[in-house]
Amino acid sequence: MAIVAFWSDEKRETGQTLSMVALSTYMSIEHNYKILNVSTNFKDDTLEKCYWNLQKESSFLKKITDNEVMVGLEAGIEGLVKIIKSNKTTPNIVSNYSKVIFNDRLDVLCSPQTKIYSEYLEIAKMYPEILHIANRNYDLVFVDISKRMDEQEANHILEIADVIIVNITQKLQIIDKFFSLKEENNFFKNNKILLNIGRYDRFSKYNVKNISRYLRMKNDVLAIPYNTLFFESCSEGKVAEFFLRLRNVDNDDRNKTLIQEVDRMSNILLNKIQELRINNK
Repeated sequence: MAIVAFWSDEKRETGQTLSMVALSTYMSIEHNYKILNVSTNFKDDTLEKCYWNLQKESSFLKKITDNEVMVGLEAGIEGLVKIIKSNKTTPNIVSNYSKVIFNDRLDVLCSPQTKIYSEYLEIAKMYPEILHIANRNYDLVFVDISKRMDEQEANHILEIADVIIVNITQKLQIIDKFFSLKEENNFFKNNKILLNIGRYDRFSKYNVKNISRYLRMKNDVLAIPYNTLFFESCSEGKVAEFFLRLRNVDNDDRNKTLIQEVDRMSNILLNKIQELRINNK
């Protein structure tokens, strides 16, 4: 249905990966969609650690056909790349090399295992094709664009993405930088751009309404509030359990604000996808 790219041009932490984790996990529980999370990181397993204790994981390989095993025995992205290059793809090829969080609801295609940057760059060239293939088998494909990726490959993903969620912080110089980006680069005037603040502090004067007004954006800025229990669950591999526990959160629950904002983000994204689909007909 749609490829959704999470991107930032900031070198400092913006909460990009955890924002994607929060949104995709919540939507996989609350909506009847089949979702894939794609990590493009190099020597960074932040996304994977949100769902598993990696020390207990021995293999990333799911059930694959005999023909696929003959071509590539590696698990994860490395094995998937070999299969695609061999032209032995199947309709479910990406899911075969992904890990299951919720059956038929949420999978994760983990980041490359290689520690050699040149090998990573070669793998990164395949992400656009992988995303196209995955988009045929999943309702939503979320991709976390690494800051270590070659700019040309990152731009290619941005071009093919149906929606781009740009991640910033609540610092004025960062907000001004995004304003300049919109003014100077026609690509970021595109209607498929949404703006998100990770680790959001609602008590800051740079709140979503003020930033929306300052940037002259029609829609409110998205936000994933800082939440201690959420960030702890991400570091412990328990984010799936965290959102399952909060399906019916009380109004006085300390996590209510987080759930409300993730739900708002979910609705805005789905509306944006529907809007773009209608406009492209």
